[in-house]
Amino acid sequence: MTNAPLPAGWTLPRIRDVSGDQEAVTLDAERVVRRVSHTGTHERLHPEIVLGFHSLCLVKPLHDDCWYMGSLNEDGSADCWTRYDDLHEALRGL
Repeated sequence: MTNAPLPAGWTLPRIRDVSGDQEAVTLDAERVVRRVSHTGTHERLHPEIVLGFHSLCLVKPLHDDCWYMGSLNEDGSADCWTRYDDLHEALRGL
């Protein structure tokens, strides 16, 4: 876990409770994050907040209120494939 920011109004215990993952952590947002579409195209996302759940992550990009779910790669980057309108919905989608 790092001193990375949490979403406004959220605590790590609450994130763990809603997600069901008691080992959820905040991660450094300084990483490459791509949104991968079903057509195979990639769009670079610029993360503001990254939450880690073992091999999965939730990313909130700068200037975007949506959350993106994806996988954490061995090199620290992330590939996201699903978008959620709010954090609670994204946490329940894990």
